Amino acid sequence: MGLGSFIKKQFIDILQWNEDSDGVLAYRYPMADFEIQYGASLTVRESQAAVFINEGQVADVFGAGMYKLTTQTLPVLTYLKNWDKLFESPFKSDVYFFSTRLQLGRKWGTPQPITIRDADFGMVRMRAFGVYSYKLVDPKLFFSEISGTREVYTRDDLELQLRNLVVATMTSALGGAGVPFLDMAGNQGLMSQKISEALTPVFAKYGLELDNFAVENISLPEELQKAIDTRITMGMIGNMQTYTQYQAANAIPLAAQNEGGLAGIGAGMAAGVGVGQVMAGAMTNALGLGGVAAPAGAGVVIGADGGMGVGVMAGGVQQPVPQQGTAPADPNSPQAKLAQLKGLLDQGLISQADYDSAKAEVLKKLIG
Repeated sequence: MGLGSFIKKQFIDILQWNEDSDGVLAYRYPMADFEIQYGASLTVRESQAAVFINEGQVADVFGAGMYKLTTQTLPVLTYLKNWDKLFESPFKSDVYFFSTRLQLGRKWGTPQPITIRDADFGMVRMRAFGVYSYKLVDPKLFFSEISGTREVYTRDDLELQLRNLVVATMTSALGGAGVPFLDMAGNQGLMSQKISEALTPVFAKYGLELDNFAVENISLPEELQKAIDTRITMGMIGNMQTYTQYQAANAIPLAAQNEGGLAGIGAGMAAGVGVGQVMAGAMTNALGLGGVAAPAGAGVVIGADGGMGVGVMAGGVQQPVPQQGTAPADPNSPQAKLAQLKGLLDQGLISQADYDSAKAEVLKKLIG
């Protein structure tokens, strides 16, 4: 190996990072015992930043561009090294490259349920997951707080810590938001916004900028989900008495389609005093038998003609109870004759005298 080759290998005249693999956030340029040639070229591509470190201290930071490394372009390092203006010798310095690209589609989730306080349900245990995106905006702060002197620092290394920050911040944000859980669960955009507002300063502490945060799914313990479903159902039902009458009325045609169905309903409704009173009342209202009180042990009675009525269990035999307006009127009864006479008088077919005479005859027969 010639002297020229030896010197060429020991001096670095071009510094750049090609990002051969995805997911690397910080990369230390391999220096070993090499020295940087005075006047060397530094290339920082878009979505990158470069930092010069002197004895553990952050010196100069470079954004995208191409630079010639001199005392003019390295002012902080020049000051730390106490170089004079005529310095033109190779120098030693650690150089780190950082990726400032947007890291998209990063997933977060709660491995264990978290507990929050809710205005409607008290303490609520929930699980959630979603996605977020971020980018590195302050390489100096990121180096000091996160990556340090490691040769390679990846986003997988970072996100182990970020996920814990997300869960802790989410618990605090939801607990202090004062927004009922049902409102947030029904509007995941609102929940995402609340958590994002709380996470933004947390990310900034480490030189990161939170670009987007989204809640994709929320799950609750089974017992709480059942309670919420019950509350929703009750709200849809509204008036429980009306709902019971509706259910009873719908059950009659369904039961009539089955052999012995209506008879079975009658037997079942007469099985107990309490149940009989409740169901008979519901059936009476549903069938339009208004005002007829069903006695204890009442049930549905099927007549020979297929008609229905409310019946009473007496001595093991179900006895029908007469219903108002169901018996046909006797046309020869005094009441019927008086009604006919009044109708004839109103229509002008008989005179008042004829009406009075006929009425007297009917009343005479009724009293006699």
